[in-house]
Amino acid sequence: MAVFIFRDDAVPLARRCTTGTRSAVSNFPYETIWRVQTLDTRRIARLLGVTLATTWAASAITVAVPSAAAEPCPDVEVTFARGTGEAPGVGGTGQAFVDSLRAQTQGKSVSVYAVNYPASEDYANSVAAGAGDASAHVQSTAADCPDTRMVLGGYSQGASVVDSITDTMPPEVADHVAAVAVLGNPKSAHSASLFGGPLPVISPRYAPKTIDLCVQDDPFCSEGGNWIAHGFYFLTGLTAKAATFAAGRL
Repeated sequence: MAVFIFRDDAVPLARRCTTGTRSAVSNFPYETIWRVQTLDTRRIARLLGVTLATTWAASAITVAVPSAAAEPCPDVEVTFARGTGEAPGVGGTGQAFVDSLRAQTQGKSVSVYAVNYPASEDYANSVAAGAGDASAHVQSTAADCPDTRMVLGGYSQGASVVDSITDTMPPEVADHVAAVAVLGNPKSAHSASLFGGPLPVISPRYAPKTIDLCVQDDPFCSEGGNWIAHGFYFLTGLTAKAATFAAGRL
C-alpha cells in the first residue's frame, strides 16, 4: 500500500494532476517527479487502528447530564380517596382535611397522594379499583420511605376504599401508618344497597389509630335522612377535628 505525500512547495493545483512523470494536461512540460513514500503496511495498520480506536472512543463519550435529584421522603404523607362524583384529586372535603393538617403540623413536610380511581356510581368496582391503587402506593411508600409517617384518609366512597386496604395490606405496613381518618364512611342500609353487598370496615389492626366521623343524620354513614348533611363535613368542623386527631399521632 502506498501513500502519496505532496510537497507544500509543489507546482500549482492544475499541474498536480499527473500520471507518472508527465502532466495529464498535454501542453504542460515535464514536472518534477513527485516524491512517493511507501509506508510499511503494518505501520499503516497500526496508525489506522489508533485512529479508529480514537474515533470510536470519542463517539462513545457521552456527556452526563445530571438528572433531577429525587425528592426527599417527606415527614408525613397523606393518602386520601375522594368521594363519589368528585373531580380527580383529593376532593373538597379531602382538601379541607389536608389544609387543616398542614396548619397543625408546621415544621413538618407534608406531601399528599390522591388515590387514582373512578369514584363512580359503580360502587363495588370503583372501590375495588381505588383499593388496588391506594394499597400499592402505601406499600411502596412504606418500602421506599420507611421513616415517613403516613395518614390514610377518605370521604364517602373514598372512606370505603380506606376501609378495604386496612384489611388487605400486609400486617407490617400498619407500623408505618400513624393515623386513619374517614369521613361520611358508608355504613347505612342505603349505602349497602348501593354497594350491592357487605360494606368494607376498618380492620381491628387499624381501629385504635382511626377516627371515624359522621355528620348527624347523614344517610350514608347513619340511618338518618338528611341528604344535605353528607356535604357538611367542612362546615361542621369535622375535617378540622379529624386533622387534629391525625396531627396528635404524628
